[in-house]
Amino acid sequence: MDLRLKGLPQEFYQKALEILLENIDWGVQITDKEGYTIYYNKASSQIDGIPIDEAIGKHVLAMFPSLSNRESTILKVLRTGEPVVGHEQEITNCYGQKVSLFTITLPIVIDGEICGAIDISKNLSEIKNLMTKVIDLREEVRNKMHQTTKSNEEAYYTFDDIIGESKAIKELKYKAQKIARSNSPVFVYGETGTGKELLVQAIHNASPRKNGPFIAQNCAALPENLMESILFGTVKGSFTGAENRPGLVELADGGTLFLDEITSLSFDLQAKLLRFLQEGYIRRVGDSKIRKVNVRVISASNIPPQEALEKKILRPDLFYRLNSISLCVPPLRERKSDIPLLVKHFIEEFNRELRKNIKGISGEVERVLMSLSWPGNVRELKGVIEYAANFCEGEIIQLHDLPDYILKNAFIAGEKEITVKNTVEMKEKSIEDTIEEVGDLRAFLSRIEYELISKALKRTNGNVSRAAEILGIPRQTLQYKIKTLKITI
Repeated sequence: MDLRLKGLPQEFYQKALEILLENIDWGVQITDKEGYTIYYNKASSQIDGIPIDEAIGKHVLAMFPSLSNRESTILKVLRTGEPVVGHEQEITNCYGQKVSLFTITLPIVIDGEICGAIDISKNLSEIKNLMTKVIDLREEVRNKMHQTTKSNEEAYYTFDDIIGESKAIKELKYKAQKIARSNSPVFVYGETGTGKELLVQAIHNASPRKNGPFIAQNCAALPENLMESILFGTVKGSFTGAENRPGLVELADGGTLFLDEITSLSFDLQAKLLRFLQEGYIRRVGDSKIRKVNVRVISASNIPPQEALEKKILRPDLFYRLNSISLCVPPLRERKSDIPLLVKHFIEEFNRELRKNIKGISGEVERVLMSLSWPGNVRELKGVIEYAANFCEGEIIQLHDLPDYILKNAFIAGEKEITVKNTVEMKEKSIEDTIEEVGDLRAFLSRIEYELISKALKRTNGNVSRAAEILGIPRQTLQYKIKTLKITI
């Protein structure tokens, strides 16, 4: 919405912008077309270590003598008119203090002419120091566990923990057990929630490296500009506050390094990872020394490899190296015959956790679970069983114990005339059996519809209009269904 349509005075916008710039924790520096500072907010002063009154009117090279005309992102943007986004650099200010920055520099263009530049910056030193402390803590915990238990740090799962008897799962486990004895890199693909890390841990625990460390890192969980120091380590002086610290690759020496969401790494960092995979050596950030490391790298992605290559978020050369061995974890919708086994396993787990004695699920609940496509895969199924176990008051989980969205999705699937083979475990049936089961479908869907409407009415204290909104149907339709299904308000 354009606030100018409200008829507010120009002073309003100027004051609002001033308040914004002075209260954000990102530094903002604005220069004219020659590179002289005309605006410098409080955060910039704190990050750069230069008082505001000293910065105003001063040229960027005078503020940061360590920079050259070529190295300054502000001067580069003024020359080229092209933004410089996500630049990391360590510079020295006019007082001799080192500052580690992450910057975004943008040109100010009016009527096709470059009139100045805006530099937006964040102090990386504190973030890097925090992350290196996390690494130190992880190493300390690993060392203590190694001293007391002589076991690996994080890999708890084995192939026995992979639940399923479907052909797809049996084939996956067979392949994974075969390659566990190898040192070759492995690329694992699977949708979110399919259990990629469980598989990777099982591979590690079946390998000759099982007594070595298992280090897992989600590459999307950390800022791109920190990943190099996190992966490869640092030496003292490589940035403000940096110490001699090993990275995750060194911490995994003698064991396995699992890099999830590998496509989140920048191309530059992917190139460095490729070099390590090919040569077996790493160089810490800021170091001239190379170090030999013996690590098996297993990577994973929830994006199909071919799609990642087409989108240019995965280097082809890295993929070909990682893809020496590739495994695909099937989605739950492609192994629905495993759902009863998974449900049984999760019920046993939550019985222990919640101190309950649930024996199983009703036939109606099983048909609901078998009818869904499960976009969240095994993780979603586990969440549904956890929800139901918390609400179940008897020994059998019933329809009303399931989350509302599950019932709604099952009803939608039924209205689209799902086939019998997608609602029950696949069995050979005679034509008479099939007709009988399809005949039951209408009653089955009515039962789900009854549960959904009853829950919606209960949630709204009998307000039909609000219940209709929740269910996404017209009020008149809901009134008709209440009457037809004989639901008491």
